[in-house]
Amino acid sequence: MSSRANGFRSGHLRQEIAAVAARMMAEDGIQDFGFAKRKAARQLGATETDTLPTNLEVEAALREYQSIYQDDEHAERLFAMRSVAAEVLTLLAPFRAYLTGAVLDGTAGRYAEVDIEVYADSAKDVEIFFLNQNLRYEHREARKLAHDTPEAILVFDWDDVPVRLSIHESRAERRASAERVRLDGVEKLLAASVPAP
Repeated sequence: MSSRANGFRSGHLRQEIAAVAARMMAEDGIQDFGFAKRKAARQLGATETDTLPTNLEVEAALREYQSIYQDDEHAERLFAMRSVAAEVLTLLAPFRAYLTGAVLDGTAGRYAEVDIEVYADSAKDVEIFFLNQNLRYEHREARKLAHDTPEAILVFDWDDVPVRLSIHESRAERRASAERVRLDGVEKLLAASVPAP
């Protein structure tokens, strides 16, 4: 097979993997791009040496899938999740709270969580705040994989919408690299996307 034909086949396979991974993320609630890509590659019989699509390619395929198959439903769900994000950010304002992840970038699938980051002197301060507000939550230990790993993760429901709260130490706020917005940014997103009656 010529290198040109091989390049075409590889590019086509990347697109197929991206499309299958996007469907899994939209329909099955998979949120990890790497996991979705590997699972899609296995499903298509691709070998480890085949080139996997980038996260941006999968994200583009996910947006396309949602616009074709979940357009009205997706818009309503995204608005509801961003409304929840605004309420949670208001509550957690003392901890310099940010919205990040799929609800922010608009790719949140049916089973997505609202990802919130806060920056506090101590994770215990946030947990005490939750107890004082009488908010029930589940505490998850964060896996220490990188320098920006949260100190703790709290998971809770807000109006039946799952929220994942990552608690970082205060000084990590300046080093954060992920796209994120404060409450005013979420309010702008909401104002620009009010669903039709």
